[in-house]
Amino acid sequence: MPAPPPWCSWLPVPLAGLWVAAAWLTRSRLRDLADLPDLPELPESGASALVPGDPASVLLPGAAASALPPDAAAPAVAPGAAVLPWVTLCMPARDEAEAVGPALDSWLAQRYPRLRILVVDDGSSDGTPERLAERAALHPGRLRVLRNDRLPPGWLGKNHALDLASRQPEALDAEWLLFADADVLAAPDLLQRVFAWLDDHPADLFTLLPGLDTGGFIERVFMPLANLGFLWLLPLRRVPDPRSRCCCGVGAFLLVRRRAYDAVGGHAGAPMAAVDDMALAWRVKAAGFRNGVALGGPHLHLRMYRGWGPIIRGLRKNLLFVPWLFPLAPLLVGLVLVGSLGCVLLAATGSPGWGLLLWLLVPPLMGEVHQRYTGRPADLLWAFWPLAGLPVLAAIGLAFSDRLRGVNRWRGRSVKL
Repeated sequence: MPAPPPWCSWLPVPLAGLWVAAAWLTRSRLRDLADLPDLPELPESGASALVPGDPASVLLPGAAASALPPDAAAPAVAPGAAVLPWVTLCMPARDEAEAVGPALDSWLAQRYPRLRILVVDDGSSDGTPERLAERAALHPGRLRVLRNDRLPPGWLGKNHALDLASRQPEALDAEWLLFADADVLAAPDLLQRVFAWLDDHPADLFTLLPGLDTGGFIERVFMPLANLGFLWLLPLRRVPDPRSRCCCGVGAFLLVRRRAYDAVGGHAGAPMAAVDDMALAWRVKAAGFRNGVALGGPHLHLRMYRGWGPIIRGLRKNLLFVPWLFPLAPLLVGLVLVGSLGCVLLAATGSPGWGLLLWLLVPPLMGEVHQRYTGRPADLLWAFWPLAGLPVLAAIGLAFSDRLRGVNRWRGRSVKL
């Protein structure tokens, strides 16, 4: 066996320091990530006594608002009483036949009586229109579906769909707009818990970090590591600080006050933003409004990608949001190679022991974040975490090509940049 290179003699110190720093950063970020509050439990007799027209069903955060028919008018409220604000959920859907039905069912089951739902069917060619029509027929007073088949020049599809929804009457007279993707599942008491949180932590734009469901091999390897990386990059403690430029917006759950949304021009203010959620959060906070963030999982969760292709396409689209992609591309490739394949490189250069150690140190960090977000146990497939760099490398190459050609490719559309 060839002797290890000389630099291996000093490798233990930076490697140990790197892992200690990563472990400290992970635990620090998780400490800063607050959970939504639990709701007070009402006595069974009290819950059963709530009927339509009783203001308690609007005023009490733990009330059994599901006792109201889904399409009932807002309950009468005693003069001078504080009431829950009206919320309009704006959801874009393009070829989401598999996911949109269960997602909508979860929002329609919310125990929050002042919720209205607008879904923009953005030119779907699969079974999405049928799924939407079925539910719209069952909930005509709470759910409305818009069909859009035209994408104007200078817009990305999702941004245009959300802008279209935000201009509807249900959205114009709402105090809050909620933007959520068409594959997001929410627990029935999610909105109640969110507004209980906002009572103590006021914000003008509030977002939740969702739990991520995984199915196939690459999802189970890549998504927990992606969650870990996102957490490292996001200084959560600074997001609510008005003096900090740090912001956070996540497309799974983005709740914004109508007046703050209008003040920055809504989605029309950045029609070509590939990462529309972060772009909106950035503009809202830069305009002097308050930004808040909390953990949504496991009460809010979704299966973001299904297999290699969707992961690569999603990363490809999002990387176009990165400024100076041309000069940064070689650096990004180098960081991915070192970060994901470092243990392999160590083993290949004569230091299999250090490579093995690095390989073993990453899964525990993935596990801490994954279990906090989802409540699920560790996964043996995390042992293959070095393979997570492969879809990232492919996405960087494709995004670089898209930038050269001046196009954004997403969900069957090619839009000029």
